[in-house]
Amino acid sequence: MTKQKELQPDFENALKELEAIVAQMEAGQLPLEQSLQAYQRGNELLQLCQKSLADIEQQVRLLNENNTLQTYKDE
Repeated sequence: MTKQKELQPDFENALKELEAIVAQMEAGQLPLEQSLQAYQRGNELLQLCQKSLADIEQQVRLLNENNTLQTYKDE
């Protein structure tokens, strides 16, 4: 497993962190540099959550087609 994969949070933790970032940014209390960093981190978390949801959706499709749950392998 690569270091990047080890550092990535799971879906639930990524979503919690993303929600916290959105709340901070909506409050308007972050300086410009921190706002930019928060936006970049939020974008990374959003992409991670979207990929996680897409992978789960693919698993559900496989389940529906074959009536058994198969692990989706991103190749």
